Amino acid sequence: MAGEPLQPSFKPGAGVITRAVILRVNGETVPLDLDTRATLLDTLREHLQLFGTKKGCDHGQCGACTVHVNGRRINSCLTLAIMLEGDEITTIEGLEQNGALHPVQEAFIEDDAFQCGYCTAGQIMSAAALLHEPCGPTDDDVRESMSGNLCRCGAYPNIVAAVQSVRKRT
Repeated sequence: MAGEPLQPSFKPGAGVITRAVILRVNGETVPLDLDTRATLLDTLREHLQLFGTKKGCDHGQCGACTVHVNGRRINSCLTLAIMLEGDEITTIEGLEQNGALHPVQEAFIEDDAFQCGYCTAGQIMSAAALLHEPCGPTDDDVRESMSGNLCRCGAYPNIVAAVQSVRKRT
């Protein structure tokens, strides 16, 4: 009827709607019972204890929460975890292989491409994905490709240098 207020379908205190899902994270199959509203970021941190992926803005604006899904970078704060059943999720913890750092991780260390470190995991995950994406050869091209990842400390020159050093090696 017109004029009557809408009734919420979820009533506070009525409980949380959960769903059983099986996620594939860093090469491991993980069965979970998740709140259907849980983001991938919160699932990684709260359920799987993978704290390398950071919660920066929680609005998809800073890139601190960047992870790979099927090799593509995404903001995990904007993605519902239940949507990723059957997909391959890689976090900063899963980037190294057989105990060896990923070339981007090595380059970030060599080029001193971080200061406080809060954005570093997201920056590294974006840079690792960038290696497999179309990106021109210049520093400006790298800056554009990395523009979804913010650094409050302003380590951008060293981040670009690290990305370019890996691109030259590969």
